[in-house]
Amino acid sequence: MSAPADASRSDPYAALRYPEFRRLVASSFLLHFALLAQEVALGYELYRLTRDPLTLGLIGLAEAIPFIAIALVGGHYADRREKRNLMRGALVAIVLASAWLLWLSLEASRAALPQTLWLLAIYAAIVLIGFARGIFSPTASALKAFLVPRELFGNAATWSSAGWQVGAILGPVAGGLLHAAVGLPGALLVVIGLLACAALLVSGIQPRGVPPAPEAEDDLWASLKQGLAFVRDTPMISYAITLDLFSVLFGGVVAILPVFAADVLLVGPAQLGLLRAAPSVGGVLTLLLCAWYPPTRRAWRNLLLVVAGFGLATLLFALSKNFWLSMAALFLTGAFDSVSVVIRSTILQIYPPDHLRGRVQAVNSVFLSCSNEIGAFESGLAARLMGAVPSVIFGAGMTLAIVAGVWARSGKLFAVNLLNPDHDRKPAAVP
Repeated sequence: MSAPADASRSDPYAALRYPEFRRLVASSFLLHFALLAQEVALGYELYRLTRDPLTLGLIGLAEAIPFIAIALVGGHYADRREKRNLMRGALVAIVLASAWLLWLSLEASRAALPQTLWLLAIYAAIVLIGFARGIFSPTASALKAFLVPRELFGNAATWSSAGWQVGAILGPVAGGLLHAAVGLPGALLVVIGLLACAALLVSGIQPRGVPPAPEAEDDLWASLKQGLAFVRDTPMISYAITLDLFSVLFGGVVAILPVFAADVLLVGPAQLGLLRAAPSVGGVLTLLLCAWYPPTRRAWRNLLLVVAGFGLATLLFALSKNFWLSMAALFLTGAFDSVSVVIRSTILQIYPPDHLRGRVQAVNSVFLSCSNEIGAFESGLAARLMGAVPSVIFGAGMTLAIVAGVWARSGKLFAVNLLNPDHDRKPAAVP
């Protein structure tokens, strides 16, 4: 059943009343859930077999590098091709890669291949997943704007982010439980089933026409330059991406939580698991509040305040030697970050014109992946050079300095109302 055309902004479930948007959110949740479950189960098995921590680091690297390399091209095709078919093609590629991992996980395959070749084959499958995600991510982000009216972009961003955060909580837990219950092959079989369900959900979305674009955009390099130029020349977008990039790059602590658990808080692996889940729990609960109390009315002020709050919560975590206080600080980092995600996602839906939306989303995806992956490397390197606690204090200080710098340079943005931004945009068609 289609949602009513006059869905109110005050309705916290307004975006979810659009069936195709529900399918998109559900498919993205299943994809994120499945890939995280697969990563945990596969990582555990690789470490069990090799006892080499480097094999774990290479899993993330093998997916991040192709994702970063292809995402801008994925954004170009998201703007120039039918989006549903691109997403289905990417999901088929991920299913095939997971099926390849399933075959490699069988005892017969391990016995038939030398360990080095076996590991290379696993990393090759993960590289394929990275390339496919580089197509899926900007395309799915660009498609959202065609599934709900413009006045519901903020509400849609809230529910999309909530689905992602729930997947971030449940996926790793499911991966560990599945590996314990049915082994790696059984876990991968469940993952493939979830990915197939995601593809079916995407198939239930009606095709959308490709927005008309200037003829020059058919040239790939010219097309990519137009997307980058739009981000550079739109202060609301460029400053928002900059804030996220540097706050996560310097202020993220997830990668070195094992160091804090063992050496600072003096707790074991069970408590480490609670520390790892705390930011996502804070994020999910805050996102649910955002559905009732949208943070987009004074968006720029709110964005700067929550990024500053993220920096202060990170500083509190660095100085804490009490487990529960550290849990609370991590909970707050997730809460503040989730509000930032809602505001930034709304900005990225409202500002780009239809023919540029995929490329702008791709630029954001590249910066997001760089901040997460390079941020994890920066956290480890800084902790090695400075010590864990000083490195996190440094990162929190850098986050607060960046907020202060952007605040001083972006005074005109405080007056912008995201419900009526300073440019002409047409609302998305109502189903």
